[in-house]
Formats: sequence, structure tokens, C-alpha cells
Amino acid sequence: MEATIEIQNLKCGGCANTITTQLSKLNGISDVSVNNDTYEVRFNYNSEEEFETVKTKLSDLGYPIVGEQNSLPKKAKSFVSCAVGRITK
Repeated sequence: MEATIEIQNLKCGGCANTITTQLSKLNGISDVSVNNDTYEVRFNYNSEEEFETVKTKLSDLGYPIVGEQNSLPKKAKSFVSCAVGRITK
């Protein structure tokens, strides 16, 4: 199945690189792409459990789904994830 979800705190290619790298490591998740212009992440998954795992991972990285709480710690995590993504390009 394919999903497209809109996330918060997406700023640049560094963010996109971190998201793509981290989600691609998850079992059952494939074809991850990030669109910085629309703040969307697209990916393929096989089960509802895998979909929920992606949502949790995004939140843990500092990129909660639009509509979820976007606390200061999550915003700070997104800056760290962004920096890591820029370094590992």
C-alpha cells in the first residue's frame, strides 16, 4: 500500500535526507520520498502496524504528522535531524 502524509518542521534537504534514510531502515517500508515544497512524505508499507511505526519514527525524529502536537522538544529534535542529514549527504 502507498501512503502520503503531511508532516511538520520540514525545512530542507538535510531534513529530507534524514527522513528518507531513517524510514528506509524500517522493516516493510520502501520507496520513501520527501517533498520539501508540500511537506509530504510518501512511502509504501504492508500493514497498519508498519504505517504506525512510520508515524512514531517521524515524531521521534522531530517531524510529527500535521494535526499532532508539535512541542518544543520535537522542534528541537527536527533541528538535530536536519543537521545530521546535512552532514551525511
